[in-house]
Order: sequence, then C-alpha cells, then structure tokens
Amino acid sequence: MSARSSWRRWIVAVGIGASLLAAAFYADPAMREWIVLHQTRTGTAFMRAVSRYGDWPSHVLLGLLLAGIAYARRSKRWLRIFIAMMIACAIAGTAARIIKVSAGRARPSVHAEAGWNGPRFTSKYHAFPSGHTASSTAFFAVLVFASWRAGAALLAVPLLIAFSRMYVGAHYLSDVVGAALLGLLTAWLVSRALRRGEESDRQTSDRTASL
Repeated sequence: MSARSSWRRWIVAVGIGASLLAAAFYADPAMREWIVLHQTRTGTAFMRAVSRYGDWPSHVLLGLLLAGIAYARRSKRWLRIFIAMMIACAIAGTAARIIKVSAGRARPSVHAEAGWNGPRFTSKYHAFPSGHTASSTAFFAVLVFASWRAGAALLAVPLLIAFSRMYVGAHYLSDVVGAALLGLLTAWLVSRALRRGEESDRQTSDRTASL
C-alpha cells in the first residue's frame, strides 16, 4: 500500500469517526428522552446486571481463560490473539479513564453543573467517554481484526454494554460512541503490532528452516 493511499484511508476514517461523533452529540437529547420514556422495571434490572458484569474484570477473566485454553492446545497464534485482546482492553480502559477525568463531563443523572467542567475526580463527572464501552469494544475488536468469522457476532457484546450504560443513566449516546471509536482505534493499533510480530516470527522461522 502506498503512503498516499494510506493517508487517504486515514483521512476517510477520521472523517467518518468525527461525523459519527458529531451526530451522536446532536442526538444526545433525543436519545436520552427516548430511554427515559421506555424504561421498565425489568429492563432496568437487566441493564444494571449487564453494566455490573460488563466491566473490564469480566473481560480480563475471559481473556485469561481463553489464553489458558490456547496454551493447553499449544496454539501460539490464538494465545497471542487472546493476550492482545487483554492488552487492548487495558489500554482503551486506561485512556478512557484519563480522558473522562480530564473532561469532567457530567453524567445524565447530574442536573446541577451539567456539561463539561474540566478535571474532576468524582465519578459523577466522568461521563465522556464510557470506560465500559471502550474496554469491551477494544477487547472484541482485536478478535474481529484477527478473525472476522470468529469475532463479528461477538460485537453484539460491546453494543449491549454500551446500550446498558445509557439505559441506567450513566452515559449519553455521544459518550458511548466516542468510547467505541477509542476502542476501535486501540484494537487496530494492537492488531497491527500483533501482525508485525507474527510476520517477524515467520521470517525468522523461514531463515532457520533454510539453514
């Protein structure tokens, strides 16, 4: 791929991401109103459970389990993929944490001082971006980049987690969209590093075999 083609793809990707985020900010009030009008006791209980168990610890535990299985089956490729998934989850979650503390956006449940308030250390002002969504998206997107067939259906997990965070009043639409974009970017960078590592190992293996 030429440098010019690569730059064009980056420009298109950034343009699409910025457009999606801008549209999400515009739709925040309407989406919040729709959720408030359609909340039920059963739905709230279910979405709270999704939020509770959809945070990063459950993803890390799943990653460790899968990595253990791959190790037992002596599959170096899948072991690397599962480790990369956990790394992406950690990076995206950390980045989201830094951004949300710095931005200080009030959560939907906060009525006083709503909006952007600068660095805050109370969770009431940690709306943008959603840490749950960023971590989950990064985790499963690495799998998608590594194997579309294996990971495509599992993207429903971060989508459900993102919706649950809006449903329980923890985030706006723009918070989860921004987090999903952060997760995708993180997953792409980690996947790129993973591919380079695999290519390096193949080249080393080929040189060894030729001796």
